[in-house]
Amino acid sequence: MPEGHTIHRLAMDYADAFVNGTAPRVTSPQGKFSDAAALLTGTHLVRTEAHGKHLFLGFGAADPTEAPDPADWVHIHLGLFGKVTFGPAPAPPPTDTVRLRLANDTTYVDLRGPTTCALITDPEKQAIHDRLGPDPLRPDADPRAAHRRVSRSRTTIAALLMDQKVIAGVGNVYRAEVLFRHGIDPYRPGNSLTSAEWDAIWHDLTVLMREGVKNNRIDTVRPEHTPEAMGRPPRVDDHGGEVYVYRRAGLPCHLCGDPIRTADLAARNLFWCPTCQRGRT
Repeated sequence: MPEGHTIHRLAMDYADAFVNGTAPRVTSPQGKFSDAAALLTGTHLVRTEAHGKHLFLGFGAADPTEAPDPADWVHIHLGLFGKVTFGPAPAPPPTDTVRLRLANDTTYVDLRGPTTCALITDPEKQAIHDRLGPDPLRPDADPRAAHRRVSRSRTTIAALLMDQKVIAGVGNVYRAEVLFRHGIDPYRPGNSLTSAEWDAIWHDLTVLMREGVKNNRIDTVRPEHTPEAMGRPPRVDDHGGEVYVYRRAGLPCHLCGDPIRTADLAARNLFWCPTCQRGRT
């Protein structure tokens, strides 16, 4: 499942392609979104937004003085199998797997296999925001709100970081990597973390995830631990990016040389270094 930086990057890419342009052609070749697509015909994409792993496309009038706010929102959650593909015009004939296509004279974008693709109202959109925790990439994020939940919970910090009601947008990679970067045992209960530890985690997530949006990939190693600095081979992985522990089970830790461990936690594979992440218990 894509992590939050990917969804924020998609929001930017949709905006770059369609906001402030002519009304995109909105179709649903698969047919599952046809009625909603017909309602959006002739409207403009006027705003895009992301919160955690949720993407929102706001459609409304072309003239912002006429109607400055979107009248309708398309809510997209990619889930495990959703894919978004951008390409230059002219768009090729769509396959019947395309749930939603937006196209204009320069660009097309196809959405396939999302968990959610629905036309929603503004109150329905707000209800989604209300059930999500703060997103480190959003300007309205309140890290104190997340810390209040963490500080009251005996659940492991590794599980809490994956709980979208606590903090939105963090996935398996950022979870594993930020805990390693701060030497925190992933099995520590949330209420054992100090305010300073939480502040450091939050700040680090904002920096790492912003870099993820910018570079469209996850890199978490510090400059002194890059392959070039350490004289080690670069990571070879479909996900790309240099990491400390994610998907490195059994390999030597870049810092201490001990094997990285893995275990199942909250239905996801957890990765950590038991030596570097002894932390405080």
